[in-house]
Amino acid sequence: MRSPLLDLPGAVAADAPDADVAAHYGDLFAEQRALVKGEAAVDRSNREVVRVSGADRLTWLNDLTSQKLDTLQPGEWTQTLVLDPQGRVEHHLTLVDDGAAVLAHVEPGTADALIGYLDRMRFMLRVEVTRADDLAVLSTAAGDSYVPRAELGDHLGKPLAGLWAYEALRIEAHRPRLGFDTDHKTIPHEVGWIGPAVHLTKGCYRGQETVARVHNLGHPPRRLVFLHLDGSVDTLPAHGAPVIFESQEVGTVGSAARHHELGPIALAVIKRTVPVDAQLLAGGVAAAQEVVVPPDAGRNVSIDPGLRRRIR
Repeated sequence: MRSPLLDLPGAVAADAPDADVAAHYGDLFAEQRALVKGEAAVDRSNREVVRVSGADRLTWLNDLTSQKLDTLQPGEWTQTLVLDPQGRVEHHLTLVDDGAAVLAHVEPGTADALIGYLDRMRFMLRVEVTRADDLAVLSTAAGDSYVPRAELGDHLGKPLAGLWAYEALRIEAHRPRLGFDTDHKTIPHEVGWIGPAVHLTKGCYRGQETVARVHNLGHPPRRLVFLHLDGSVDTLPAHGAPVIFESQEVGTVGSAARHHELGPIALAVIKRTVPVDAQLLAGGVAAAQEVVVPPDAGRNVSIDPGLRRRIR
């Protein structure tokens, strides 16, 4: 559903799958600075919202997904994953329980598939899964919130930042986005979702065997890196562009953006064996890597929280 905030003077629509919201409102870097200072909100109303209600909702979701949710308190935000039987990521949910229902927002175009899976797993439990098309997502430096979609127009006179500003800060914070920094083979260890979206000791769920095996016995084959790109190049590497090391393709570029302080930056997924100090070419652009997921992730090695920057 097209956002009414796209009617603001200067608003430029983002590319698919984000075309229903604004990429920017005319001043990308000013919008980033306002977002960092907590002075602006980002319209992310293209995100789809799923509502899970019923008395058994938290224990049921706890059994189906990767995060510990059975003790989630009202108002507490968290992330969780739906994995396939081989432990590959199918859905990434950002959610909160409001005391009556769990409200989870997911990537545009993925809600129906998620609802279909959850409906098949209801059995006799007291849960109901529906689309919450009446709600829209707004984000600030402090986090996400839901507002009635019918009230989005009320923000026409308030400070706004476009999605490009949000994405630049997300990349700076080393936070992967499903479908942008992941593919059909991605497992949670590769992109740093152990901890933020995966609880290692909560018990069984679909795909948990792979998570446990990698954590206890092995290493993921790939790792997420943060790239500082050559600022003398006019263009950003495209999504899916090859990452080259010593004339060999070792990975692909995920998200890329222009940051108000760091310049051009990106996230990429590369082979675990690439040296951490290696200079790379990302879509033909010279790039220096910064470790997000260390090569020895797994085998009970966790990611240093200090490596994960925050949007603030």
